[in-house]
Amino acid sequence: MTSDLLAPLDLAFWNIESERHPMHLGALGVFGAHSPTAGAHAADLLASRAAAVPGLRMRIRDVWQPLAFGGATRETDPDFDPLHHVRLHAPTADFQAVAGRLMERPLERDRPPWEAHVLPGEDGVSFAVLFKFHHALADGLRALKLAAGVLDPLELPERTPRAVEPPRGLLTDVLSDVRRLPGLVPGLVRGALSDVGRALDIGASLARSTLGMRPSSALTSAPSGTRRTAGVVLDIDDVHRVRKSAGGTVNDVLIAVVAGALRRWLDERGDGSEGVAPRALIPVSRRRPRTAHPQGNRLSGYLIRLPVDESDPVRRLESVRTGMLRNKDAGPNRGAGAVALLADHVPALGHRLAGPLVGQAARLWFDILVTSVPLPGLGLRLGGQELTEVYPLAPLAPGQALAVAISTYRGRVHYGLVADAQAVPDLDVFARAVSDEVRLLLAVCDR
Repeated sequence: MTSDLLAPLDLAFWNIESERHPMHLGALGVFGAHSPTAGAHAADLLASRAAAVPGLRMRIRDVWQPLAFGGATRETDPDFDPLHHVRLHAPTADFQAVAGRLMERPLERDRPPWEAHVLPGEDGVSFAVLFKFHHALADGLRALKLAAGVLDPLELPERTPRAVEPPRGLLTDVLSDVRRLPGLVPGLVRGALSDVGRALDIGASLARSTLGMRPSSALTSAPSGTRRTAGVVLDIDDVHRVRKSAGGTVNDVLIAVVAGALRRWLDERGDGSEGVAPRALIPVSRRRPRTAHPQGNRLSGYLIRLPVDESDPVRRLESVRTGMLRNKDAGPNRGAGAVALLADHVPALGHRLAGPLVGQAARLWFDILVTSVPLPGLGLRLGGQELTEVYPLAPLAPGQALAVAISTYRGRVHYGLVADAQAVPDLDVFARAVSDEVRLLLAVCDR
């Protein structure tokens, strides 16, 4: 049985979870269907293929050994049964409504923490699959890789093999390491001092981030444990038109759209947007090839004030662009958004004991999550049926009412919205505001 210790941030996600705040990622994919039985066939395929994907057989187990006391390992489940994870549901006319109810349910912690729910469409010409992966099992990139393992194989262009360096002898390696030792010691000292300085910078930035303009009470909520999801689709060409006219990056435009949609939504529901500038956490992947923890979360983040109180859409975009440039100049290793990096300096038992408290403190750190999940440009299929829409779904932190995840797939931008169903019963209004904001930006930029 293979196993490896959870990386610190994975362990944090595992311990932050509560019954009302499950820490799983989701993705709702909508497929075309050539027959009413396509959904059932897809469920059979997912179950048969899951057994061949090693990462889907991994469960998480607590560790009480002296060197990792209070930690957890990711290990192969000897009793793995794909039928415990792949479930076929009754036909439905509303994929999002079913997905919201399924996102409420925590994953079973004594089994590999993932599920795939197949939702046949009542129309007979579509079906959907909701994937759920615990954040301790996978971040967005890892979840994408695991999901790709059960979809139809991609026909990729052949890659030119790289030249392989001849192996060095053991004696050569030892002598090389010995010669490098004197130079390594000062570097280790500098690294330790740099870590301390970085931690102080993050702490100071976090303190400063709590000052200034207020978030809206609509973005905070008492935990109800309920969930509602919605999706919005935009044309990527429209986003590029705005970017070319007003400046900034595609990501700047997509974040500014969230700010404008929040303004519309708050004003329409009567909460008002005056003086509102919520802190948005923008996760940044630090994943690199061949890292020591290839399966672990490698995340930092940027923190930015969303200019919800700004009435001019172009100025909102300029404000977002300025804030993102400031974050990029500082880099993903400093600033309040990089607080996730501090997980590396907390012992395993500390994560276990302090996890619930850290989860409750999320509302002091940021007010809304806005994350981007990369997808391949090639068309994905399941059982020969084409994936036409895909909505990434992010977990809700304790005390927060709304999370936004964004993916671009085959020329279209998909916004996946997750909300506390009791705090945000009008999530469809916010979804409509996202589309309205893009139309407003286009109208202003085309003048």
